[in-house]
Amino acid sequence: HGPVSYTVFIAPGLLATSAMNGAIYDSTWNVFFKLNESKLYQGMLATPLGPLDVALGEIIWALFRGLSYALAFMAIATPLGLVPSWSAILAVPAAVLIAFGFASFGMAITSYFKTYQQMGLINIALLPMFLFSGSLYPISVYPQWLEFTIKLLPTWHGIELVRDIWFGAIDFSTFTHLSYFLLMIVLGLFFTTKRLRDLFMR
Repeated sequence: HGPVSYTVFIAPGLLATSAMNGAIYDSTWNVFFKLNESKLYQGMLATPLGPLDVALGEIIWALFRGLSYALAFMAIATPLGLVPSWSAILAVPAAVLIAFGFASFGMAITSYFKTYQQMGLINIALLPMFLFSGSLYPISVYPQWLEFTIKLLPTWHGIELVRDIWFGAIDFSTFTHLSYFLLMIVLGLFFTTKRLRDLFMR
């Protein structure tokens, strides 16, 4: 695609990060409260529900928040002329995939935290990931070593995935981003399930 305006350039990045933030909120702070304050999971796991059921239930709920953020973003961006074509609507399921990856990983990490101070580390990590992962400007402006580091992070893969679909520039790298999130989901579910089993089903 040819040159685009700055607002059109940042729109897919903001869509990806809005879905990410929506899912992260529910799969971290919400899960932390249920694990350490309300002790809800202990009661749930005393029923026929297993750790995977609990993990999927929480993550699917987080996905609804991510989906609602993505749909709200599209509803605002479309009348503003920031959506280049109707095919960009496929960015919504891509955003949900991103939300799934972050929610499953977020829940896995949260299951190891015991204090609110530890939970603060999540916000500390997310802010620089958002600022430096290409949502606001291309990462080519950074030194090569930093650019390489950014390309290892899930925020960059999420932003690039949505941007590829947004502009219809789908190629091999798009499937690399998809694979990254599929792996993230599998690992997140595995570690969340294992952690819940270790905590409550000894």
